[in-house]
Amino acid sequence: MKNKALKRLIYGLLAFLISLPLFSFKLIDPLKKDTVADSGFKIKTIIVDAGHGNRPPGASRYSPGSEGSYSLERNVTLAIALKLQKAIEKEIPSIRVVMTRTTPDDVPFQKRSDIANSNRGDIFISIHCNSLPYKTSREVVGHKHHKPVYRTVSVPDRSGRGVLLLVYSTKRIGPQIEALRENAEIGVDQQETQSHREDDPMSVIMLDEFKNKYRKQSIHLADLINNEFTQVDGRPSDGVREQVLFVLDHTAMPSVLVETGYINNSKDEDYLNSETGQNEIVDSIVRALKNYKDEVEQVSK
Repeated sequence: MKNKALKRLIYGLLAFLISLPLFSFKLIDPLKKDTVADSGFKIKTIIVDAGHGNRPPGASRYSPGSEGSYSLERNVTLAIALKLQKAIEKEIPSIRVVMTRTTPDDVPFQKRSDIANSNRGDIFISIHCNSLPYKTSREVVGHKHHKPVYRTVSVPDRSGRGVLLLVYSTKRIGPQIEALRENAEIGVDQQETQSHREDDPMSVIMLDEFKNKYRKQSIHLADLINNEFTQVDGRPSDGVREQVLFVLDHTAMPSVLVETGYINNSKDEDYLNSETGQNEIVDSIVRALKNYKDEVEQVSK
């Protein structure tokens, strides 16, 4: 170690890491409830991200999202996200909810992750609607010299149903490592440590531990949400998958993207636009968050 400040950074991070519960992806054994002790770690802030949005005035680029037969993803996600905010604040009042978007206008991906990281979020939940791309097929449009003449046509694929949970892919870990590094400042001047910690073995090891820990927690939280959707609401599910997504890759916390349904499927679209459907989606996420919170704030003796 080249200076005392860097030592304080490393040891501070190490103490913080040890204080957090490590996951085995198994629910706490009901037989051991009376042997559970307070870990000292508390979930304080949840970031709720309403996917996509309208083109902001003057913006040259934005992500409009998927379309159904009569509704738009960006409107559905905002409605669900706002309901989720209220439900978390009511059901888990100790938690502060930070929204990345509260208006119809889109928010750039980088700003969404910046909001999450600057607010020191403990969980990042991104709300989206799924859709399938058009299918292409060839059809006969006539004959020429006794041979069929084909043309290629595109038709909507409305076969998708149900939910899908996404977590960040290990194929692109660089952005999250950088987000972790930026959020690891504990009272130490950034310029003082920048030239050292990227090449310091202890820093690399600790950042890797955080990355692996957050990845495991992301998968576990996604599993909890998926179980609520399937076992309580009876919804079909495509399960939990890895995917390279900017908002997940650039957040330094457990992060899950929830594809709440296929908006280009007529049954899912009706469900996503109904009060009943939106409330069920919100209730399932809140139940999963409660279970997750109970687990990470406790350790077995």
